[in-house]
Amino acid sequence: MTKKIAVINDLSGFGKCSLTAAISAVAAMGVQPCPLPTAILSAQTGYPCYYYDDYTDRMENITREWQKMDVHFDGIYTGFISGEHQIRKVLEFLDIFCREDTFLLVDPVMGDNGVRYPVFTSRMESEMKELTARADIITPNLTELCLLTDRDCRMTEKIRRKEQIITAAEEMARELMTGKTKEAVVTGIRYREETDGREMMGNLAVTEEGTAFAAFPFIGDSYSGTGDLFASVVAAGRARGDRLSDSMALAGAMIERAIEDAVRDGVPRNDGVEYEQYLWMLGEKNRLAGA
Repeated sequence: MTKKIAVINDLSGFGKCSLTAAISAVAAMGVQPCPLPTAILSAQTGYPCYYYDDYTDRMENITREWQKMDVHFDGIYTGFISGEHQIRKVLEFLDIFCREDTFLLVDPVMGDNGVRYPVFTSRMESEMKELTARADIITPNLTELCLLTDRDCRMTEKIRRKEQIITAAEEMARELMTGKTKEAVVTGIRYREETDGREMMGNLAVTEEGTAFAAFPFIGDSYSGTGDLFASVVAAGRARGDRLSDSMALAGAMIERAIEDAVRDGVPRNDGVEYEQYLWMLGEKNRLAGA
């Protein structure tokens, strides 16, 4: 029977992010994505103008109907959440659908590049910490990791040596792994190779058993939707039984190719990367063959 993941995120018409990215990536991995929209946007918020429709009230209606159907999810994966009121709705959803055999992946969309997103008030940050504490897997970037562990986000600008960044990231991740959370992937670890000065972008997997690090050359800019693609591959990988380190490497390899194409074609960062032609990499046969 096909594995199912409830994907709680916004739906943006432009930007190749959030549910648009998650649905295609999760489905390509042979897992059924069941979307629960948190908001509907004409375009993601990086664009100069957009229409935004908050879906908090309607989330409850969808939850109620799914409850009537007595559906079961192998996993639940949360992304963008617009406010503390919405986090409460997500927590209520978990109370209903998160069973002993259901994993929870939380992508705590809170900020990036050392800056907290404007929507994130201190109250919302507190609520996000509560949600994150219930997760089996978390996928924060360095800025979000600092916010979750009450560190100064500007520390990400001060530490540039690879070893120092990895050590600091692992230390913060393990602070969040004292309860239910057993796995963390810290994304967007940017540094320069000391040997040749190449700028790199890496991801660090932290588990109870140890760590794994994978990095690729940093090309161009930070594109819309890459974090959503990454978390989606990790979530679907967990559903189909992949090792976390393998999912991390797979997501990184696909996104690297997609970014290379976007840079070559001069795609604006808000438009997202050209990942569609690389979804084949996520398939079960290709994974087993090591493609």
